[in-house]
Amino acid sequence: MGAEAGLPASRAGTSYVGRFAPSPTGLLHAGSLVAALASWLDARAHGGRWLVRIEDADTERCQPGLGEQILAQLAAFGLRPDEEPIWQTQRSARYEQALQQLVAQGLAYPCGCTRREIDEALAAQGLGHTRHGERVYPGTCRNGLHGKRARAWRFATWQRPGRIDWHDRRLGEQVQDVAQAVGDFVLRRADGPWAYQLAVVVDDADQGITHVVRGEDLADNTPRQILLQRALGLPTPQYLHTPLVLAADGQKLSKQNGAQALDTQSSAGIVAALQAAVHALGLPAPPAGNSPQDLLAGCIGAWAALYNPAP
Repeated sequence: MGAEAGLPASRAGTSYVGRFAPSPTGLLHAGSLVAALASWLDARAHGGRWLVRIEDADTERCQPGLGEQILAQLAAFGLRPDEEPIWQTQRSARYEQALQQLVAQGLAYPCGCTRREIDEALAAQGLGHTRHGERVYPGTCRNGLHGKRARAWRFATWQRPGRIDWHDRRLGEQVQDVAQAVGDFVLRRADGPWAYQLAVVVDDADQGITHVVRGEDLADNTPRQILLQRALGLPTPQYLHTPLVLAADGQKLSKQNGAQALDTQSSAGIVAALQAAVHALGLPAPPAGNSPQDLLAGCIGAWAALYNPAP
């Protein structure tokens, strides 16, 4: 697929590769357009390539046909990837290969705990849910299943340095001790689907992603992904986490709290949605009356000045 807005992105001569990776659990809404636009602008500001990956590994939550509809939505906004999109459901063999590499290194182990058993173990230690309800795994199965059936595979955080220091291009210096904040996180779930953390790390490496631009709600996933990248011997991209679009209740706008699908049936609706996304990213308002293509092209310089200022 070609570049848009009159700005060709050649595969040769650039070291920048960015991506947008939506999950087809619902159509794009205002918040997801902000993430898509930010990643596109960053790629174009660097003269790089912009790819799209459909993250449909969670087959229980993802809906058939929505991936194609999301690609059509992106195209309506002038956001067309420079290569054919990839789909996670076609990549299970690669995830299995990565899992087995971790198993061979002693960095992954089977877990037989149910959610209720994890809650009971945490309660026995006087601990409750933290990090918006995420359960910090107490390490119950680190020394074997003891007759239980394996329900998931987990990453052995205690086998690696847990403190991860990393730099976000917008948020600045970040640090997290993964073992304390998250515990031994899941690589493959009990019901079979591959966990986000493993799939995204393998996909980013295989696609040659050098820069990840995504919503701020995913920032605390980054240390887990860096930990996996190091364990698998994969490169670590540069990260930039963008401001979130909030719902009326102050929570992140999402499909779960009633975010409306974007209007792509009229040019006026497309322009209005793009203008709102530009505003959410803190960029100057584009001139009135611009076409979607002109609006996109006109924002590249503003993005570069805000997020990549000249030294």
